[in-house]
Amino acid sequence: MFRFVAIFLLFNVAFGEILINDFNGRIVSGEETTIDLHPYQISLQSKSGHFCGGSIINEDTVVTAAHCLQTTTADQLQVRLGSTSHNSGGKLVNVRAFYAHPGYNKTQRQNDVAIVKLAEPVAQSASIRYIELAEETPASGTPAVVSGWGVKCYFWCISLPTSLLKVDVNIVSRADCGSTDYKYGSSKILPTMVCAYEAKSDACQGDSGGPLAAEGKLVGVVSWGNGCAKEGYPGVYADVAELRSWILEIAASL
Repeated sequence: MFRFVAIFLLFNVAFGEILINDFNGRIVSGEETTIDLHPYQISLQSKSGHFCGGSIINEDTVVTAAHCLQTTTADQLQVRLGSTSHNSGGKLVNVRAFYAHPGYNKTQRQNDVAIVKLAEPVAQSASIRYIELAEETPASGTPAVVSGWGVKCYFWCISLPTSLLKVDVNIVSRADCGSTDYKYGSSKILPTMVCAYEAKSDACQGDSGGPLAAEGKLVGVVSWGNGCAKEGYPGVYADVAELRSWILEIAASL
């Protein structure tokens, strides 16, 4: 499955893509945090509530995963910003438009990024801060953090946490992620992907589209993986540095 919300398979199948075998995004072995520590984090919501994460990069632009937006329309979506809880507080804003990367490939999972435009500008505050896009992919071993509201385990978890969670991970370069040090193999880890890993910790269902941040910048968008926190299988993210030019172009023109 992609890092979307598996629990919504029964209740919200109209939103995002749910594919068997690869997992969907959720924080595994995460700890509670606050929006003030991750003020760029947003909740992408349908009428049923939270289903993907994202990051605000300017007053009216959010970056999320392309796979989150494959079967929905802008008028069905809202974005909650500035709240530790995905279901209350902060600011709830309608979506004017969105555009998924035209090179997104649901089989190979390349270019898993999309731009969401808000219906009104949102000013920065203590709990809402725009995050800068990484210009270069950090080296392997660079400390990073992934955040979101995904369910906290791979099996038997049937509800999303209401409070924001985070996991500390380390960047794994594309070359390293596809090497024999890990279990994916080079054929699955493609350009526009970057990985992050910490044993028994990961992003998983409900965290799809959310931020992987390092050195104060957005370096990845939660995309996919093999299970959640499985040994030898890092989480895989859309590589923001590789996709930066496209993100900026669409953010300016949409």
